[in-house]
Amino acid sequence: MERMHLDAIREEYGRGILRRRDLTEVPGALFVRWLEEAIAAGVAEPTAMVVSTIGERGFPESRVVLLKSFDGEGFVFYTGYRSQKGKALSAEPRAALLFFWPELQRQVRITGVAEKVSREASEAYFRSRPVSSQLGALASEQSAVIPSRAWLENRYRDLERQYAASDIPVPLHWGGFRVLPAEMEFWQGRENRLHDRFRYTRHGLGWKADRLSP
Repeated sequence: MERMHLDAIREEYGRGILRRRDLTEVPGALFVRWLEEAIAAGVAEPTAMVVSTIGERGFPESRVVLLKSFDGEGFVFYTGYRSQKGKALSAEPRAALLFFWPELQRQVRITGVAEKVSREASEAYFRSRPVSSQLGALASEQSAVIPSRAWLENRYRDLERQYAASDIPVPLHWGGFRVLPAEMEFWQGRENRLHDRFRYTRHGLGWKADRLSP
C-alpha cells in the first residue's frame, strides 16, 4: 500500500477561549453549558461520545455511543450487557468518556467508574424508543458473531411479525450504565497550539480545578 502523506492537513484553532473565570463550581454545570452550546451551534451528533473500557485481554477498547441522560450523578448510556463493553464494564468498571465538538474546537474528557442503572430506568428508556429500535435491540445479540447480514434481517422481520400486535419485551441482557465522574477535563482550541485546558478533580466533598499546559 502506498504511504499516505497527512502532514499537510492542519486545522487552525482560535474560535473560543476558556478562562478561569468561565469555570463553574462543579464541572457538570460547565458540561451542560458546553453541550447546550454544541446543540445550538448545530454540531452533528452533539451527544456522541467515545466510551473506552479495559477489555478482557487487558487492552483499551473504544467505541462511539450516544449520551442519553446526564445529571449530578453521572453520564448514562444504554447497551447490551453481553456486548464487549457491557462485559468489560461488568468485569472492570473503570471507564473513560470523550466528547469532541470540532465545530466549536472543544473537547471534554471524563474518567470514572461505571455502574448499572436501575432496571426500572432501563425499561422506561426502552419503552420511549421507536418500535424499530426496540426490535433492533431484541434482534441483536450485540458483539456476537453472526453468519450474515441476511440472517440478522430475517431475525428482525420474524420479531416484527411476532410482536405486531403486542408490546415488545425488554431484553434482560439490555440496559443502562451510568459513569460516575472522578475527573473531568475541558479543552478549548487556541492559537499557536497554546490551547486552554482545565482539569477538575475530586477534592473533599467538592471539586478542584487546575489549568494544564497544552
